[in-house]
Amino acid sequence: MSDSKFKEEYEKNKKNRTEEAGKVRKIVASVLIVITIVLIVGVVGGYFYVSSALKPVDENDEEPVNVEIPSGSTNSEIASILEDKGVISNSTIFRFYTKFKNETGFQAGSYEFTPAMKTDSIIDSLQSGKVVKEPKKRVTIPEGQTVEQIAEIFAGEFSFSKKEFMDKMKDTDYISSLREKYPELLSEAIMQEEIRYPLEGYLFAATYSFYKEEVGIEKIIEKMVSKTSSVVIPYKEQVKEQGLNIHEAVTMASLLENEARTAESRREISGVFYNRLEEDMRLQTDPTVAYAHGEHLERTKYDDLEIESPFNTYHISGLPIGPISNFNKNSMEAVASPINSEYLYFLADGEGNIHYSKTLKEHNRKKEKYISGN
Repeated sequence: MSDSKFKEEYEKNKKNRTEEAGKVRKIVASVLIVITIVLIVGVVGGYFYVSSALKPVDENDEEPVNVEIPSGSTNSEIASILEDKGVISNSTIFRFYTKFKNETGFQAGSYEFTPAMKTDSIIDSLQSGKVVKEPKKRVTIPEGQTVEQIAEIFAGEFSFSKKEFMDKMKDTDYISSLREKYPELLSEAIMQEEIRYPLEGYLFAATYSFYKEEVGIEKIIEKMVSKTSSVVIPYKEQVKEQGLNIHEAVTMASLLENEARTAESRREISGVFYNRLEEDMRLQTDPTVAYAHGEHLERTKYDDLEIESPFNTYHISGLPIGPISNFNKNSMEAVASPINSEYLYFLADGEGNIHYSKTLKEHNRKKEKYISGN
């Protein structure tokens, strides 16, 4: 091979090697860039993931959650309990966090946490054994209250007015959002045109704890609807066996709440109502007349019975179109588990005793004895 050809071949090979080396360097550089990006994304993503896991589950939820920490529980077991109760969002992150910070000395006991608590506050409580977070306010809503009465009670405790509370009761967009959250409880039936307030009967009678001086109306309403759901839905299958849907069951519970004061008498009257419904007899219960008139009636007169309303059980057959008030848990129990009997009538005497009858003749005789004869 001549020198010129050799030189030419050498230069050619050199050029190829240079080009290949350049390609390799580019590939290596690209791989390193990709690896670096992946590492950065992983680190940043991991940081935000951990940060998110350590934030309160719901900073707006001050509802107390009872948490029992058994004696001898490990940090891992405690973390799992807290996650199961909805107090923390990730037990693994909580466990690693306490280990990283060398947090120990958690005490057994019965605690009250809230989903709004920060991780460090939960840790402090577990270490100090502080078991109760004192509410700023406790508001008791009695049984047998209408939404207007409930609005008045809350308006007396917080800075909003009764009118503002009642405006929310008529806010169809808000009611629709609640229906999406509680589809089993709040059916299309509550939106019927002749129902005054869709949430009538669905604001449960209970004592509510609030951990802030001021609480929004929507927050209060949701606490009450959530409580109603927790009481009513467990009876879903039982009331279905009685031939009622949830709205009808809530409606009947409100009637029983206003007709009787003891759990036993509510179950007795529930049986009477079912008997009358089966016989296609009107329920003829006085509290529905008062609700139809929109006012408290000291005594129901014959003229009062004439009001044409889908709530007036002297005017309509079957149950009213909706509830007439809230109710006690045992009123719902009475709907789900009535006392079976052959009674079709009942009346209360002046001392609050309830007398049952199988026939109208017997009922009238007892009315003469216990009511007219007084």
